[in-house]
Order: sequence, then C-alpha cells, then structure tokens
Amino acid sequence: MKKEKNEIAIFVKRKRREYGLTQEDFAIRSGLGLRFVRELEQGKTTCRMDKVNQALEFLGYKLKVIRMDGVEDE
Repeated sequence: MKKEKNEIAIFVKRKRREYGLTQEDFAIRSGLGLRFVRELEQGKTTCRMDKVNQALEFLGYKLKVIRMDGVEDE
C-alpha cells in the first residue's frame, strides 16, 4: 500500500525553504522544538495540533476545516 503524502508536511517544508530558513532557524524563530519541526516535515501523523498551528501561524497561515465532498456549509 502506497503511503499518502502529508499535505501539511509538504507545505511547511516548502514555505520554510522559500523563507530561506533551516529547520533549526525555523524552530528557534517560531518557538518550536527542532525535533517537532523535523517530525512535522517528515509527515508524522500524531503531531499536536496546537504546535502545527504555531508553525503555520509563524508562516502567516492557519488551518481551515473543509468538507471532503466540496459542498460548503451554510
């Protein structure tokens, strides 16, 4: 069975590189641990949501809940 790509991991890694930050720089500047940043970018499936949000907030983004079928709730 092929492992699905973790979209958050790919996004964070891409944005971090666009900003010219190493994982260590990103960890220090965002207030996260280096181990967490590495695990996040590797697609660890059990990352804490508060820390994921902290990483995204540092990059100027946030998580949004959307329906999988594309239908918008009222």
